[in-house]
Amino acid sequence: MEVSAYATLPDTVRGRIVALTAGVLPDVVRLPPALRRIADFAPARRAKAGGAMIASVLESDDEVREKVGSHLRPAYVSEGGEDVALPDDPAEAAAVAWLVRPDGWEVSLKEALDRLEAASVPAVDAEVARLRGKLAATEDELREVRADRKARLDELKADNTALRRKLGEARAAAREAGTGLDEALTEAREALARAEDELASRDRQLRQLRSQIDKLEREAAAERRTSKTDREDASLRARFLLDTLLDAAGGLRRELALPPVTGTPGERVEAELASADAAAGAGVTSSAHLEQFLAMPRVRLIVDGYNVSKALWPDSALDAQRLRLLRAIAPIAARTGAETTVVFDAHSASVRPTAVPPRGVKVLFSPEGVIADDVIRDLVDAEPAGRVILVATDDAQIIKDVRRAGARNVPLSSLSPLLG
Repeated sequence: MEVSAYATLPDTVRGRIVALTAGVLPDVVRLPPALRRIADFAPARRAKAGGAMIASVLESDDEVREKVGSHLRPAYVSEGGEDVALPDDPAEAAAVAWLVRPDGWEVSLKEALDRLEAASVPAVDAEVARLRGKLAATEDELREVRADRKARLDELKADNTALRRKLGEARAAAREAGTGLDEALTEAREALARAEDELASRDRQLRQLRSQIDKLEREAAAERRTSKTDREDASLRARFLLDTLLDAAGGLRRELALPPVTGTPGERVEAELASADAAAGAGVTSSAHLEQFLAMPRVRLIVDGYNVSKALWPDSALDAQRLRLLRAIAPIAARTGAETTVVFDAHSASVRPTAVPPRGVKVLFSPEGVIADDVIRDLVDAEPAGRVILVATDDAQIIKDVRRAGARNVPLSSLSPLLG
């Protein structure tokens, strides 16, 4: 076997070779990529984390071994190479000789390995003696355990015999009392079955009562919510109607410079004509007519968004149509003060489109699964009777429905001139 081969060296020598190499690794130039990754580690960490990698490179790459040896050489060999001072420790001396390789290094390596082997023999003998003593102690302990287990087993066998005898006596006594016990057990089972049937019946009745209580509580809660909503809706409509009537009366008084009196024949006739006009659901006939309605106090203007925008700008995208319509309707709302709402259809969209409403204009998108026509109908139905409501659309069905509800329709021909 070649003594200079890395794999043939003892483990202690290989460990010292790795430690010495890790100590000078940052000073070695042109390291392989595998060693460059650990060169910046601390020496102890280099030897621990990259020990296997260092050993593999030293075993396969003589150039790296020579570079490491050249860095270690000044510490152990004089400049002329005449004097070689190897460490006293045989493992470290063998590692230095293998890495540095001074003149006659193979002889030095062989001597260091012989000293290391000679030093390890007494330690091996001592370890063998220690292990033999431990084996003898273990064998003595095992014999004691076996004896103890045998004694316990004999005790258990005696206890088992006594228990079997007692079990036989108990079985004989049980057979004698078995008849009376069976009858008592049968009666107990029957009583238990009757009790379980009764309990099941009570449970069913209790569940039915709880179900009825839950139903009554839900109905009561729904009734309370409905009553509250109805009261709030009625109050809101009454307030809107009252504000509309007050604003209309004040505006009419200022327009005609009437003295503060009530009940004149002219007011009665005007009220009758206005009621007849609202009942007929008359529509707006022109832009001037629309301006007259928008000038009235607390007027409500609802615009069917896409119905108007698609008719005015059919070649534009929906986003552009919405933007142009809102920009065009904003001056009307600002000039007249009318409460203006633009409703866009979004029943087939799971995500609401974005739109920034101008000042004085509300923008609504119909909920998913609900068309804009139904939203417009709900808005008209929510308004109190007597308020002026204008619905801008050319949809015949919406016109029919909102007229029936008391609103006036604004055709596109009347609205478009005001949109510019």
